[in-house]
Amino acid sequence: MVPRQHEGVGPTPSPDRDLVIDLARFFCLALVVVAHTMMVSPVLHPDGTVTYYNTLGNEKWFEPVVWVLQVMPLFFVAGGMTGLQSWRRLRARGGNTFDFMQARMLRLLRPAAVLLAMMFTGLWAARLGGVDPQVVELLVSGAGMPLWFLAAYLAAQLNLPPLARLHAWAPWLTLAGLTSLVVAVDCLRGTIPALAYLNMVFLWCAVQQLGFFLADGGPLALGRPALAAIIVGSNLVLGLLVWLGLYSGNMLVNLNPPNLTLLLLGVSQAAALQLLRPVLSRLASRRRVRQFIGVAGRRSMTVYLWHLPLLAAMSGLLLLTDFPQPAGGTAAWWWGRPLVLLALIGLLLPVLVLFGRLEEHPTAPATSRARPAAAVLMAAVVVYVPVADAALNGLTLGLLGGGAACFALAVLLLGRIPARFLADPGSGGSGPPLPRPPLSANVEP
Repeated sequence: MVPRQHEGVGPTPSPDRDLVIDLARFFCLALVVVAHTMMVSPVLHPDGTVTYYNTLGNEKWFEPVVWVLQVMPLFFVAGGMTGLQSWRRLRARGGNTFDFMQARMLRLLRPAAVLLAMMFTGLWAARLGGVDPQVVELLVSGAGMPLWFLAAYLAAQLNLPPLARLHAWAPWLTLAGLTSLVVAVDCLRGTIPALAYLNMVFLWCAVQQLGFFLADGGPLALGRPALAAIIVGSNLVLGLLVWLGLYSGNMLVNLNPPNLTLLLLGVSQAAALQLLRPVLSRLASRRRVRQFIGVAGRRSMTVYLWHLPLLAAMSGLLLLTDFPQPAGGTAAWWWGRPLVLLALIGLLLPVLVLFGRLEEHPTAPATSRARPAAAVLMAAVVVYVPVADAALNGLTLGLLGGGAACFALAVLLLGRIPARFLADPGSGGSGPPLPRPPLSANVEP
């Protein structure tokens, strides 16, 4: 039997738990939160218009820093590692592709549906309360930024079962095929800009495949000199592409929609993860560190989804006061960033208490039937209707409400996960969901 985790006590790792992935994910999430405090900086002009200054995107000197600190590919590498392991465990218990899709969508959509509903309600109330529509729309676009990651990560995870089969059959051919699709889209995006969004699937699935290689102990399970050579080589190729003018040197510009540069960064970061594994393993094995990252990982999706809406709301409310608003990039603005971060953490704590449990999988009795494949597929279609609209036309207040309704409908279609597909063998079918607590930090970013 898997020991249950008591409330308020740090998780005890399972023997098959990869603590390095927990630590890497925590580092990435913390870095993303800190980075966003340097991106959301609305400015109220004398004529009443509102704009925002993105220091990470607009300051030329910051480009090399962003190059090093763009960790989004590492999320997908880690997702590929743990997702492949979860898929194989589920298959061993008699589950199928639709069981995997159901579990993944519920894990991501339940907290996201609540977030969208709360955002729509709050912003619509602000609109009715007389807040300038321009300010409301600015908050909508800023607060909705995390949703692109949700859509991309969910697309990669939903494609994981067929990609895992292809990886088992021809791993290098599969990676080469996805890379070719990424390059083809990059070549055509100048003539047909809408095609660029196909790389939200092709690119991140290719990066996810790198995690498959790590999970199998494949070519990245090399010695230190070889790993260092991979890191240097991938960055040299990336630098050459930027020097030739084929891609921007700003990795934020390259992020949405993504392009080949993110795959090269993914190769570099996957190799760096393996190179630093001995050091990270020693650090992660410390009891207090292990407990902290375990607890943080169990609520990581709530942190990711809520931190930017809270930051946007806080920044928007400050525009309505006489609180000093230094221009982005100035010395006063930089000195104020730690205070912004502390205030954001203070806002996140009650949100984690109220909504953190939504990340847990609801399970049905072991004797219940799995959801029909048609219901699971319909849920996926319902989710991506507002996502595609937002990608092509931009996120609006109305679309925010429609997205909340679609996500809620998808959750209803998905129902609950039969416990027999989620419990460990020998547990009598009554164990917690797969990945079982406290392994949630090792499954979702």
